[in-house]
Amino acid sequence: MKLTELHKRILTSIILLPIIIFSIIYSHISFILLLFIFLSLSIYEWFNLNIKKYSATIVIGYFFIITSFVFAFLLRGENLEDHIIFLWVLFVCFFSDIGGYFFGKIIGGKKITKISPNKTYSGMVGSFIFSLFPIYIFNLISFYFLNINLFFLSLKNIFISLLISVFCQLGDITVSYFKRKNKIKDTGNILPGHGGILDRIDGLIFVFVIVGILRFFKFI
Repeated sequence: MKLTELHKRILTSIILLPIIIFSIIYSHISFILLLFIFLSLSIYEWFNLNIKKYSATIVIGYFFIITSFVFAFLLRGENLEDHIIFLWVLFVCFFSDIGGYFFGKIIGGKKITKISPNKTYSGMVGSFIFSLFPIYIFNLISFYFLNINLFFLSLKNIFISLLISVFCQLGDITVSYFKRKNKIKDTGNILPGHGGILDRIDGLIFVFVIVGILRFFKFI
């Protein structure tokens, strides 16, 4: 049976998700190793993506990618609470992507921008709606299984989830702009159904920086 791109996307996520969760919660060494691998591949893909054109914007891109991974390392922290919050941020982005994908496919409608032809206003709404789901999921997990109450339905958590979704979508559109500019569909092919590492983490590049700043000022 020939696998569709959606099937490949789902299978890749099923394989990667447990590895990422294990690394965040249980293994500091594995987490650092994953960060190093993802950072190296991201820089390599960014270089290949812009190999024909070089400008100050491209240099800023390297800066944002590296800064984002530094914030990711700091955000993961050393205690369980930091691990759970870091995982929650990832899930907000993950659910935001799912909401955008399915609402865009099912409802369709007017395109947001020519930069990313697959982005629709219905998909944007879907991203915002789905970004709220992890609040409920992590509220149940943290309270009933970890005996800590980190997440609850509040205006602050709703605002943070929507803010994460906004920057997740902005990161996606930013990378899409450079792909379109260089007439490239994907930044790579290492992840079946997803493309390259940058195709998968594009939304996180801005998110880690923003969440890192919010965490520094103890807003999260």
